Amino acid sequence: MQTTLLARLAALAAPAALSFALSFSTPAGAQEPFKIAYIDPLTGPFASVGELMLTHTQYAVEDINAKGGVLKGQRLQLLLFDSRLSAQESQSALQAAIDQGARAIVTGGSGSSVVTALVQAAARHNQRNPGKEVIVLNHSSIDPDLTGKTCNFWHFQFEANTAMKMKAIANYMKKQPDISRVYLLNQDYAHGRQWAHYGREMVGLARPDIQFVGETMHPLGRVKDFAPYLARVKSSAADTVITGNWGQDLVLLLKAAGDAGYHLRYFNHSAGAMPGTVLAVSQARLGQLTWVAEWHPGQAETPRVDALARAYKAKTGKDFLAPRIEMTPRFLAAAIDKAQSTDPLKIARALEDLTLDSVIGPVRMRGEDHQLLLPQVVNTIAPVDGKAVKAGWEGTNYGFRTDMAYTGNELAQGTQCKMARP
Repeated sequence: MQTTLLARLAALAAPAALSFALSFSTPAGAQEPFKIAYIDPLTGPFASVGELMLTHTQYAVEDINAKGGVLKGQRLQLLLFDSRLSAQESQSALQAAIDQGARAIVTGGSGSSVVTALVQAAARHNQRNPGKEVIVLNHSSIDPDLTGKTCNFWHFQFEANTAMKMKAIANYMKKQPDISRVYLLNQDYAHGRQWAHYGREMVGLARPDIQFVGETMHPLGRVKDFAPYLARVKSSAADTVITGNWGQDLVLLLKAAGDAGYHLRYFNHSAGAMPGTVLAVSQARLGQLTWVAEWHPGQAETPRVDALARAYKAKTGKDFLAPRIEMTPRFLAAAIDKAQSTDPLKIARALEDLTLDSVIGPVRMRGEDHQLLLPQVVNTIAPVDGKAVKAGWEGTNYGFRTDMAYTGNELAQGTQCKMARP
């Protein structure tokens, strides 16, 4: 979606849930399209994140349609709704999407608390309206409870969860003897608290010699100046920060540290996949930010992702960052074809234990808890050196250095999920 279109959506801000259909005419006699609702932030402080995720989703939907759609000719149609980073707004958007005929929801960029509320609302609707169910496809919200103790049959998670990502980071930190004093600085919401909890637990087990010297939670998306928070970190003499911050909150944290001349190591779950992060690191010129993803730009020996990234850039004019988001509609299409049905109940059953030969290799949707098992690459934003980092990103001379890589099976966790099945 172009920025000008987002601006027009923002200008219409009176309704509780803004919606816009990527529509097309249906020829006479043709099947009605299968409708998918995209519910994520399109305005506000995290609009750039929502737009990035939307473009990845939209690219896949359009490519699926260009190749014949699903069920040998039925097209997919994407309906857009602005979550405004609010549980209430997202639930209003869900009802509007259902009223417009959506049978699948794509979400994940609004934070775990919002996504959890959305999943719960979808489950209530499904219980009350048999035969009119919707499924929720979560591409980025990584609270382990979503596929753990609060798991739900109608929810599928396409990103490695917090525990899986922290396990990868803890394994990497085992081999970093220069890390000795760690501060936990996180957003005060479900995922921020989870990231801090798993950081203390898993890193503590991997490196019992490490000292945790402080912990602070801050409001999500409302801090304009992180200098007071950095002052606390500095007073603790920490050399490393474990932070689950994302979007604007991470960019402003990096800026404040740079302004203060404070060199830190940061460990994060998805930093480089968010717009502005690499630019912020390059401008700060201090600090070392390590994060985890299923792939990173410039990663060696990934020809299928590289080809997709080139095609994506040619069509959208934007950089490709997240295979799992582009992959989410493809899983949906594969499940529809496997089920030979657009009935959400049959689609959900077809998704269970479905393996897709994706651009990052075979990935499986684990049936017992609906957690996708996909690889994770630990990597660090670092200056281009022509060897470990061969290309810059976001117009800078900073790119991504591969540190370690793990398969989905290596990071898979046990689950507390006890799923009620219809």
